[in-house]
Amino acid sequence: MRSHKTLSILILLFLLIGGTSQAIAQEKKDSPKVLRLVKKLGNLLDTMAVKGIDRNYIDVPERPWQLILRGNVNQSYLKMKATINASSMFSNAVGDMQWEPRIKTSPATYAGFWVGYRGYGFGYSWNVGGDKGRILTFGATGGCYGINLRIHTFETNEPDVHYEGRFIPDSPPGALPVHESKTESAELASPISTRTMILDGYYLFNSKRFSYAAAYDQSAIQKRSAGSLMAGAMYYHSHINYAADENANFILLMDNIGRIKQWQISAGVGYAYNWVPCKGLLINAMVMPMLTFYNRHKTWRYGSNLRDMALDDIVHDEDELLPEDYRLKQEPLSVTDRHNNITLNYDARLSLTYQWERFFINAYGQYSNFHHSDGGVKVNLSDWYINAALGVRF
Repeated sequence: MRSHKTLSILILLFLLIGGTSQAIAQEKKDSPKVLRLVKKLGNLLDTMAVKGIDRNYIDVPERPWQLILRGNVNQSYLKMKATINASSMFSNAVGDMQWEPRIKTSPATYAGFWVGYRGYGFGYSWNVGGDKGRILTFGATGGCYGINLRIHTFETNEPDVHYEGRFIPDSPPGALPVHESKTESAELASPISTRTMILDGYYLFNSKRFSYAAAYDQSAIQKRSAGSLMAGAMYYHSHINYAADENANFILLMDNIGRIKQWQISAGVGYAYNWVPCKGLLINAMVMPMLTFYNRHKTWRYGSNLRDMALDDIVHDEDELLPEDYRLKQEPLSVTDRHNNITLNYDARLSLTYQWERFFINAYGQYSNFHHSDGGVKVNLSDWYINAALGVRF
């Protein structure tokens, strides 16, 4: 719901500031003040697009609007690792056990669109295959700066789980504990829901001859090869939630954790290069190491009637409490809010663009990795995507 509300707001804002010159002429009699303001804003964006650039290296299309049809392939890999005292919960366990859910979504396919004016616009994509999810993007790209927002949501109820520990075999009687290490598929009655948001911005030190927009939203044209040192910052937020009654057994094995939120702020300096091997073709590569100086995470631990049974020192029959009878306690056992140490991260991107007349095709990819820990629980989230686009300027 939040993504749909955000999309509606962005559409309204975009329509407000992005009227075409024909629409301005038609509505001039009805609202002259608003239309004059919109026209001034359009003229300002047009002026900013050409200000300070070397036209031998960068060109600005005469047609300011872009309509882009996008196809997206995306995959997310969420790995959570918990170390618990298994001997206090299972009669055949000895010592600690490692419980490691691995949620690797199948490569998901999305279809959508992007609408922009001089590099300022928004896009929305919906799932057509793979995980259930949505992607919302918003971008503002000037000559020497750029801001991009990406929101991705997905869910799964079939994570692969790796566990490792020492267990006493059922037979023969009196057998010694043996080490077990297995990976199995776990089916959850209620899915694990994950939402990520990445907001990044950059500043170019060679905006006179290098255009980042030419490679990633095609609102400019790179005519000759050039590179630039660039500074950037990134804000990252994720919310992982599986706190449902039906998942009480899964929560118990995750050291009672049922919800996780994370916030990171990073900054760094990197380099990007636009290579123009022939007219119309552009290849871009960018790498930026980033220092994560703000790394906060918050975890919610939950009790349940299943946990009470596991810890009451009484031997229970495994069918004594059925999954449909699991109940989480209304109040969490604890809510932990911690700040981790400074860490090193990185941002890497690659883009390929070909354009002719007022049409263009583009493909680009990005990889991101984020991680944090809370005592005996560690969380690592990796995300990659590849966009393919067909666009027209008008």
